[in-house]
Amino acid sequence: MIRFEQQGDFSKLNKYLERLKESVNIGMLDKYGKEGVAALSSATPIKTGLTAKSWSYEIERKNGTISINFKNSNIKQGVPIAVILQYGHGTNGGGWVEGRDYINPAIQPIFDKIAEEAWREVTRK
Repeated sequence: MIRFEQQGDFSKLNKYLERLKESVNIGMLDKYGKEGVAALSSATPIKTGLTAKSWSYEIERKNGTISINFKNSNIKQGVPIAVILQYGHGTNGGGWVEGRDYINPAIQPIFDKIAEEAWREVTRK
């Protein structure tokens, strides 16, 4: 007769596997974060070049999810320049400068790649 007994739990193993899973996801997001910054930088309308050079990304872990956030640090008098280039803005003289949709076309291929890779991972046998 063979008898098995087990004491304790698998919490250390579970923590290890969760860390391993997060590191794989973060590695993938880090790769796409760099690609996204390059795409946004090259698509940003250039007057001085400062807005194009000000793109960055941040990987955030929160409530069991991991997300990638693209940011632009070029802010003048509290106004994010990348946003007004995208959506447009009023002028001091009462005029309007039309925005140009440059963010969505630049970043969509990156999102598509992330979704494609995630789908491959989910359906992998």
